[in-house]
Amino acid sequence: MDPTLKNALAQSSVWMFGAVRIELPDYDLRLLDGAATVVVVGESYSGMDPTFGSIAAISELTEEMGDSAPEITVTLNPPDLSAAAALAHPEMQGSVIRLVAGALDPITGLSIGQPETLFLGEIDVPKIDVDASGLRTLEYTAVSVFERLFEVEEGQRASNGWHQSIWPGERGFEFMTGTNVNLYWGVKPPKNSNASKGVSVITGRQVAA
Repeated sequence: MDPTLKNALAQSSVWMFGAVRIELPDYDLRLLDGAATVVVVGESYSGMDPTFGSIAAISELTEEMGDSAPEITVTLNPPDLSAAAALAHPEMQGSVIRLVAGALDPITGLSIGQPETLFLGEIDVPKIDVDASGLRTLEYTAVSVFERLFEVEEGQRASNGWHQSIWPGERGFEFMTGTNVNLYWGVKPPKNSNASKGVSVITGRQVAA
């Protein structure tokens, strides 16, 4: 934690704030959890954005160990149908979202020190909802940056087409038309196994995978 912020939080009285920053494709949405304006590291955060509205709710943050990446939901109150449609557009998926908490200097309106990042991730799934009174909300499910650790590269192939799709013009696989060598991606081949050997398509000799 930033030492200046840590010192401010140790005082008997402190003005706390929470803020959300969403890096949309052509717009940085910076919102506070209340009706005010705070300057955080040179950027202004406000309780109401003229284009996309305000924060309606943020799910509880928890810390735990598991086999899935952390996620949160952020609910916004878009001011009109156009804003809701823009926020729910498929291009918004993958936008970086950051949730921070900090302390406010009530005299200057500036954040004290560097706010603490509570969550860093990306937009996953948007959902528009309209309640019985006609109030329209948009809920973003956001997954942590650790979600990338769970991605499986199932499309990887030891073939010229796949190889050149990643490295255009690199023709190391161009003349490899077939091989019975077992390739183990990301793991060691099993010990004492004939499956780890094959025949080189270049020399015709037996080689280890």
